[in-house]
Amino acid sequence: MRLSVILSYIVLTTASPVLAQNAYVNLGRQALMDGDFKTATKHLEKACVVDSTNSNALWMLGYSYFHNESYKKAIATYSKVISLKPADCMAYYYRALAQCRMAKDAQTGNADKEKWLLGSIVDYTKAIDIEASDKIYQNRAIAYREYGVFKLQSNKANDRNRGINSLKASIADLEKVLNNDASRADIQSLLDISKEKLAGALGHR
Repeated sequence: MRLSVILSYIVLTTASPVLAQNAYVNLGRQALMDGDFKTATKHLEKACVVDSTNSNALWMLGYSYFHNESYKKAIATYSKVISLKPADCMAYYYRALAQCRMAKDAQTGNADKEKWLLGSIVDYTKAIDIEASDKIYQNRAIAYREYGVFKLQSNKANDRNRGINSLKASIADLEKVLNNDASRADIQSLLDISKEKLAGALGHR
């Protein structure tokens, strides 16, 4: 490529916010495709500074944050995507995944753990309402189980009842997936765990 063409491109991308953003988006997309999520984050953050309403750039930024284990940033970014595109199924899905990761953090207190787990269940449910898939049912089942086990740690009757109901919901979701594909040994294993947790809870009522 001739030097004059390169210089013209640099001038244009510097002068035009739209072209500058496109350059950052393209660089971010390429880094994301290469699995270099840190570099993708740097470029996509710049793209979103230029235009904070570009839902595609925000979506990729949220995805990059998630894979960088910056879960709070991923949650905040996917929330922006959802405000722009309320019917984006996968934005709810990844926000739910990020909330589950936050709940598993050893430094997360009980109040925040409950908030993250309930938030993830709500988001998975919204994703299912938009476009149901076995993958989303499976992950909601895991969130239900984790919430159920969490609530069963309490000595309060209401908490234990919520825990038991959550384990039942986990079983229902996994059975739905297994009914769609009986060959899923991984789902059967998850189902066995949820049933075991429920049996233990009912045995100690």
